[in-house]
Amino acid sequence: EVFLGNGVSELITLSLQALCNPGDEILVPSPDYPLWTASVALAGGTPKHYLCDEATAWQPDLEDLESKITENTRGIVVINPNNPTGAVYSRETLKKIVDIARRHDLIIFADEIYEKITYDDVEMINMATLTGDDVLCLTYSGLSKAYRIAGYRAGWLAITGPLSEAKSYLEGIKLLANMRMCANVPAQHAIQAALGGKQSIEDLVLPQGRLGAQMNLAHEGLNSIDGVSAHRASGALYMFAKLDVDKFNITDDEQFALDLLREQKILVSHGTAFNWSSPDHFRLVTLPSVEVLDESINRLGEFLSGYKQNAPSTCELPTVQEMSPAAG
Repeated sequence: EVFLGNGVSELITLSLQALCNPGDEILVPSPDYPLWTASVALAGGTPKHYLCDEATAWQPDLEDLESKITENTRGIVVINPNNPTGAVYSRETLKKIVDIARRHDLIIFADEIYEKITYDDVEMINMATLTGDDVLCLTYSGLSKAYRIAGYRAGWLAITGPLSEAKSYLEGIKLLANMRMCANVPAQHAIQAALGGKQSIEDLVLPQGRLGAQMNLAHEGLNSIDGVSAHRASGALYMFAKLDVDKFNITDDEQFALDLLREQKILVSHGTAFNWSSPDHFRLVTLPSVEVLDESINRLGEFLSGYKQNAPSTCELPTVQEMSPAAG
């Protein structure tokens, strides 16, 4: 049961629309990739967030996860490698999530779009290899990250486990897939070429590779700023950095991001945008070149050296033409 879609985003929305009825609950990590939360709500369900623990390098808090399960819970979203934290989950953690799903008869939604982007020889475990024949697992991946062609809109969904027991759910997915006529046909040729060709990502994530070098610089640079700390990401393309809210008097992380944008023309994403409850984090994208990242992080440090958050500013946002492609 493999479905092709116009990017993983379409397949996430489609598979939740086929499942959720009003009152159904889906467990989503916090912080999350916010499309998951939005898609659950759009489908008529209720997103419930379980905590990922910064103290354990952002591994899921399994006690918190299981405590959120009710008679209305239908599934667990697992984003691994994780956006926005860059965490790669251990085999032990994933096995325990599978055990929880098995005990409570839940579906696992495994968002593995960053599966090939890991650093320092960290092992990435595909969830479907652990679920066996008795836990339904929906695995999402695509071309946009490992193959750097996000604009092609080519993603796929593979469904494994007790398919006969999920017959009506599969029929719903097929019905919705048929209603959109077809996936991106030209991009399907790119899928064949990408999966069957040289895996250039393997060189890029090495310490001397472009992505590896950018991640190293971002980690060292962010942690060199007084009042900023960040776990080194084991995968994906992001750092989820923590701000000393007392030092900077931060009560509104969106205002912090806007203040940085106005003053330095550097765009980061505020942490609460990822359904993180406290205004004490921001996400830095590590895709810019080392030169751009280095300049941007230095300018971030200069900005924070004198920053104290005041009342929300009323000054105008810069236009797109004024903004640097620095660190967003």
